Amino acid sequence: MSTIEKWFVGIAALIVGLLIGVITAVFYYRKGFSVRQKKLQEDIVKADSEAEKLVGEAQKTAEGRKRELLLQAKEEITKAKVELERDLRERKAEIAKERHRLDQKEETLDKKIENLELKEDALDQRVSDVLAMEENARDLEKQKVLELERISGLTVEDARNLVLAQARMEYSHDMATLLKQMEDQTKEEADRKAKDIIVNSIQRYASDYVSEVTVSVVSLPNDEMKGRIIGREGRNIRAIETITGVDLIIDDTPEAVILSSFDPVRREIARLTIEKLIVDGRIHPARIEEMAQKAKKEVAATIKQEGERAAFDTGIIGLHPEIVKYLGKLRYRTSYGQNVLQHSIEVCWITGMMASELGLDVTVAKRAGLLHDIGKAADFEMEGSHIELGADIARRYKESEDIINAIMAHHGDVEPETLIAVLVAAADAISAARPGARRENLETYIKRIQKLEEIATSFEGVEKSYAIQAGREIRVMVKPEIVSDPDMILKARDICKRIEEELDYPGQIKVNIIRETRATDFAK
Repeated sequence: MSTIEKWFVGIAALIVGLLIGVITAVFYYRKGFSVRQKKLQEDIVKADSEAEKLVGEAQKTAEGRKRELLLQAKEEITKAKVELERDLRERKAEIAKERHRLDQKEETLDKKIENLELKEDALDQRVSDVLAMEENARDLEKQKVLELERISGLTVEDARNLVLAQARMEYSHDMATLLKQMEDQTKEEADRKAKDIIVNSIQRYASDYVSEVTVSVVSLPNDEMKGRIIGREGRNIRAIETITGVDLIIDDTPEAVILSSFDPVRREIARLTIEKLIVDGRIHPARIEEMAQKAKKEVAATIKQEGERAAFDTGIIGLHPEIVKYLGKLRYRTSYGQNVLQHSIEVCWITGMMASELGLDVTVAKRAGLLHDIGKAADFEMEGSHIELGADIARRYKESEDIINAIMAHHGDVEPETLIAVLVAAADAISAARPGARRENLETYIKRIQKLEEIATSFEGVEKSYAIQAGREIRVMVKPEIVSDPDMILKARDICKRIEEELDYPGQIKVNIIRETRATDFAK
């Protein structure tokens, strides 16, 4: 046997072996599948049996529960039926009682109706009798009147007029006398009541007055400081007077410098400026100007605080912030030597007290009293009287018409439309009439000084002006780009002529015009 034949025999034997293995594996697989299928059918049969058993038990349980629920329902229905029957019996008994009461009431009403009918018949009869008697009386009255007319020779109308004329003559004098007495009594009572209200108000609000003056004193640490304030050749004192617009009086008074000016604001700015310079120690024109600017800011803050304090002290709320500032400015305004802010606060309290006595709105009354002179905070800044300016300010910041009318009527410029306006005018007069409250001379002097500054400022090219030396000198700062050096002479002459024409003053007034040119640059 060759090698190839041996290979073919080996391959054939291998193939036969594989076929036998495959056939054996298929046989055993089919046998195992038949066993599993048989077991599965047995499990299904067993599950069906158990399910039928559970269903039967459930049905038995449900039927038992159903019977129990039916028994309970029957018992509850029986109980409800018994209770319903009992309620029906009780309701029927109550209805029967109510029907019995109604029957009794009906019988009573029937009896009353019968009695009323009998009384009505009796009244009808009496009315008939009265009507008959009235008819007879009228007939008798007619006969009486006719007989009287025949006897007197006068008709009824003539007799009536005659009687009325006699009565009028008899009682007219008595009526006039009575009316006069009542009028006098009413006036006396009104005067007494008004005096009581005013006196009580004044007693309840009593304040001290300190007359405003036109000078302030600044204390110095030593007399050496006077020389430093004066400066070399007086340059420092000239700078202070020029920048602040006040007069510095340096005399023999130890450790003190006197500031003189009609304007309290200027004096306060100058006082703060000097105090700051003393603390700082550096006193020269540039430093003076810097400290003056700081002092102006402090005074502005003080004005706001004074306005807020006045509103708080008087209990006036809801004021516009600008009105509060105007109130603060009144701290530095005077009227005949009387501080306007203090005067306004006093008028506020007096008006409120009188309004309380009369049963008026105290809040509105106090508000009107506080704001009645608000125009004096702007009369040096704008044209017009303080009444017109005050009304414009109040109208601009949405104050009520009652407040505006009180402001306009407190000097009689317009007719008061409310009782509060009348009270404000009365309180203003009371406050101003207090002994020592006002001085005519100071106010006249201040108005003259103000007029002097207004005249100088009205010229073209004038930047600002300050009246100093008690009004004997006025310093006028002009704009260098508008007014030249030759123009200064002519402008000084024109200002003098205006002053001579419009002012009355003792002695003479010196007009001093100052023209200053500055060049400023910054090193970077």
